[in-house]
Amino acid sequence: MTSDSPQAVSNSARIGPFYVTQGIHNLRDYGGYAVPGEGRVRTGVLLRSGQHMEASDGDLALLEKLDIRTVIDLRGTSEREGFPCRRHANFAAQVIAYDGETTNSPPHEGGGGQIVMTAEKARERMLAVYTRMPVNPAMIWVFREYFNALDANEGGSLVHCFAGKDRTGIAASLLLHVLGVHHDDVVGEFLLTNEAPTRAILERQSLPRMEAHYGTIPPDALHNLMGVLPEYIETYIAKVTADHGSLDAYLETILGVDGPRKERLRAKLVA
Repeated sequence: MTSDSPQAVSNSARIGPFYVTQGIHNLRDYGGYAVPGEGRVRTGVLLRSGQHMEASDGDLALLEKLDIRTVIDLRGTSEREGFPCRRHANFAAQVIAYDGETTNSPPHEGGGGQIVMTAEKARERMLAVYTRMPVNPAMIWVFREYFNALDANEGGSLVHCFAGKDRTGIAASLLLHVLGVHHDDVVGEFLLTNEAPTRAILERQSLPRMEAHYGTIPPDALHNLMGVLPEYIETYIAKVTADHGSLDAYLETILGVDGPRKERLRAKLVA
């Protein structure tokens, strides 16, 4: 993908869609995908990542260059207080966050009960996260605000959570679906997390707490906890479809993304 935004930093600071960072995991552009017709989702305006607690001064300078006007922080109150984001001195973006908890300590953050963590146990626990997410009132609120902000605000946006892969992955996937991106490309973007060149950052931030909770975690289990699998997003969609008939029905009736809003978002975010 190449950027069509005048605010985007040069490709020398990129590895594919990923920005080169020292303390932020999985910072990437989730634009550039084709939609029906000849359009593509705009690049340089839709960004996603993990938390920014360990952002270096260089990382903050990079974010400043990206001219982000809206930050959607999908973390709950305790996560934000325990892992406060560093900000550039000139930071002036609107920050949207939920007043309360958005998750009950997901497995990749060292929660969910003490067990011997195997690859299958890790997979099962992550699938449970994706089964709960569509009906979690806090996540419904924050996803609605995500779409409200994208509709109302101009300029670039950044959506992030703790690891930048589950809550953030679903937020990005929902938007790409709304913009008309093919399902295969939506899943492909979701799976790009596994190619992030900053896995060491996430391990530094998460692994000590996880190992204190679970003990030594084998590599295949760690992949299921710190990465993503296709069935994670498919589980989310299956739950939504079972409860509401379709993903589009859920978007309209639960998240407030009706036909007119879809058209406005496509007009703004597809070029």
